[in-house]
Amino acid sequence: MNLALHAHPLASFCWKVLIGLYENEIAFENVLVDLGDPAGRAAFLKLSPMGKMPALRDEARDETVIETSVILDYLDAHYPGPIRFVPKAPDFAWRMRFWDRFFDNYVQTPMQKIVADRIRPPEAKDGFGVDEAYTQLAVACDHLETELADGRTWMLGDFGLADCAAMPALYYADKVQAFEGRWPLCLAYLERLKARPSVQRVLTEAEPFFKFFPTE
Repeated sequence: MNLALHAHPLASFCWKVLIGLYENEIAFENVLVDLGDPAGRAAFLKLSPMGKMPALRDEARDETVIETSVILDYLDAHYPGPIRFVPKAPDFAWRMRFWDRFFDNYVQTPMQKIVADRIRPPEAKDGFGVDEAYTQLAVACDHLETELADGRTWMLGDFGLADCAAMPALYYADKVQAFEGRWPLCLAYLERLKARPSVQRVLTEAEPFFKFFPTE
């Protein structure tokens, strides 16, 4: 098999790429990364020196691709399918990339800060930073709620890169700061995303690992 995705089923950024692969039914090997295993960690760091998941290895082209948005760009270029993640039209392309960055930077980043603080020992917790992250996340959700008021189904016309980014970001954001009663349009968008077969498959694969997600 040409493609191998080195990932973990619980990792939100891995979901982003998995959704894209499943949407276009691209054949690949799903390689479980265990950073807690010294040998596994060493092997992964050879692929991704910064230690960031996921990493896509393409043996046919002798390429290793990291960073989720770049991986989906790579799939558009070399393994195209019925869904094009970034539209060819320039003005649609930059808008799609904006929303991709929005979900990664303004939803994922504060969400991950909140989650990371939950697993720190008491003496290392950052109460100020967590409060700031909750505020940043609320600002992002407020903005998204306003944008979704136009009745759109997906972020920019057809399902694409931004929606691949939105699903993991919003799924975990809802776990740390519940959407219900505050951001109904964000919640409805998340439910539309969860209904897609590609996303259902990702959630099914992650289900055995959800017990490791820190709830408080």
